[in-house]
Amino acid sequence: MSRAQAESVIKNIIREIAQECASKGQAVSETLVAFMVKAVVLNPSNEFNVDRTLTKDDVQKLIKLCVEQLLDARSPALDTVKMQVYFDMNYTTRSDFLDEHRRVLESRLQPVIREITDSRARTREELESLYRKIVSAVLLRSGLGSPTDIAVVREATAALQSVFPQTELGTFMSLSKRDKERQILELTMIVTGIRLFNKECGKGGEGIDDLPAILNEAVPATTQSVDTEIQTTLHQAFKYTTLLEKAHAGERLEGLSLQLVRESLINSRQHEAFLRVILSDVISCAQQVEMLENQLAARMEQLQNTIQSKTAVPTAQVYPQFIHLAQLWSGFQDEMVLLSVLSNILASLEPFTRGHRDIFGDDVLGQYLSGAHVKSDEERVKDVSGPDQFVNPKDYQVSQYDWLFPETTKNFHRLSLQYRGYCALTLGKFDRLLLPSNPDIGVLRYKDHHYAFSSKAAAYEFAENPTMYIQLVAEGAKRSPELIQLLELHNQFSTITPYSQGKDAGRMLEKPVTKCDSGSQTDTHFMDTNIVKTYEWNEWELRRKAIKLSNLRTKVTHSIQTNLSNMRRDNVTQVYLPKDNATQTKVDSATNVPKPQVFLAGLRGGGMSEPTDMTKVDLTIDVGEQ
Repeated sequence: MSRAQAESVIKNIIREIAQECASKGQAVSETLVAFMVKAVVLNPSNEFNVDRTLTKDDVQKLIKLCVEQLLDARSPALDTVKMQVYFDMNYTTRSDFLDEHRRVLESRLQPVIREITDSRARTREELESLYRKIVSAVLLRSGLGSPTDIAVVREATAALQSVFPQTELGTFMSLSKRDKERQILELTMIVTGIRLFNKECGKGGEGIDDLPAILNEAVPATTQSVDTEIQTTLHQAFKYTTLLEKAHAGERLEGLSLQLVRESLINSRQHEAFLRVILSDVISCAQQVEMLENQLAARMEQLQNTIQSKTAVPTAQVYPQFIHLAQLWSGFQDEMVLLSVLSNILASLEPFTRGHRDIFGDDVLGQYLSGAHVKSDEERVKDVSGPDQFVNPKDYQVSQYDWLFPETTKNFHRLSLQYRGYCALTLGKFDRLLLPSNPDIGVLRYKDHHYAFSSKAAAYEFAENPTMYIQLVAEGAKRSPELIQLLELHNQFSTITPYSQGKDAGRMLEKPVTKCDSGSQTDTHFMDTNIVKTYEWNEWELRRKAIKLSNLRTKVTHSIQTNLSNMRRDNVTQVYLPKDNATQTKVDSATNVPKPQVFLAGLRGGGMSEPTDMTKVDLTIDVGEQ
């Protein structure tokens, strides 16, 4: 059987189950049927083998089991699955809600915009009709009043004429289609800002609702409704938890189905989780409305100061402020839409909890809870909040594991706890019993997951064999598939995928290959280098280069090419031209003078009788006679 044929078989099974349920008066969606098919196959008690091809008998058995479970009117588990399917199909993030809302509005407005941009009006009547269409488009896009209200149309027309008189239709017609759409959007925002400002001044505002006042009433009312619903759901969950604790303590509860109580507890906890998501979004709405109100007041005050009682104001000063005013009002409209969607989801979740409330009314539960103290989540946490209730990581029972505490762990309260924060031990040991944990006792980090517990004793017991208890939780989730979403166990069940996502044709469910050959390589230089080769730190070197470049401006570049280098490559040379320079060297010269020689005679004297007579004789010889 090929993959396409197998997918066709699965679709036929889902379609046949849906048709059989419809024939018995129960309409179900294909998404719900597909989830139920997977739940039935996962349940070990149904004995489906995921590693072999389903036979005809297996298919008939699968269809029969799915139809029986889908038609069970007294099944809180089925209500929980329906609730999860509904919430997944209808709830998304705040930004996605608003994006989808804007997309729907634009799609509805497209025919009107297209009629304007494609118009080829020539006559006066056609131009007047085109202008009226532009006014209608402005009103429809802004959402401020109905285009069929004469007073609203008259006010919008007056505001539009102040910024876009009919005489400019000729220029508008010459624009391209995209420019026309852009100008219509800009005109819508300016006209919206003008009308909002006139409403603030008491000079107009026909058909404009006071959205800030409406939201200031609706947001607290919605918050109160969600909070009341949470308290009602929690009160019911506390009763179910107390009953299951009594049963596990050994008390006999005659005539009470513990399976139904367990399914009702799961339903209540799932309802609580969805309500807290809605409450978080409503609180975000309240914060957003408060911020928008502050900005709106500041913008109105700034416009008042800009315009005051002037007869004419430059458009460059007021148009941007009118546009910002329109954007703020659009924010209020978004909050109205979001609050309406959240209120609808809140009301739609309630029927999914009605089943177990009808089964276990106060009169039914009262006879089993007589004399018992129904503890709340806060009381359970308070009972194990003493210093002696905390895990001691030095104890030999738990010393081999890594324990996290608020005092020693940064962002401790942001840890992603397994099983949505419910006690990991009671889920496995007491067959899917949902007890809130107290992370302050100590959080166990085991195989990159974080587990919290309802008491110190539960933490120590879980640490003796974590793998066994984790497996017990997985087995319990197979018997109650609604726990997969409630406890966020999708990663734990990632090895089992629907057939349409499988790789081997002919099997309903399969285990994918978890091993593969892979390789990786790191680039030598995966980051771009920022080294500048021409950088010089020396100022004198930069001056030298500058002088050299200055000199090159007066030089001539020559190039030559020979026969041998032809068609091979281009050769270019550049030289300094020779200069005419002259130098002068030293001259060798010499002089010669006569050597003086003098002789003195008669220095010894003539004795006693004769006087001394000295005679000086010059014996110097001339240079030429030597």
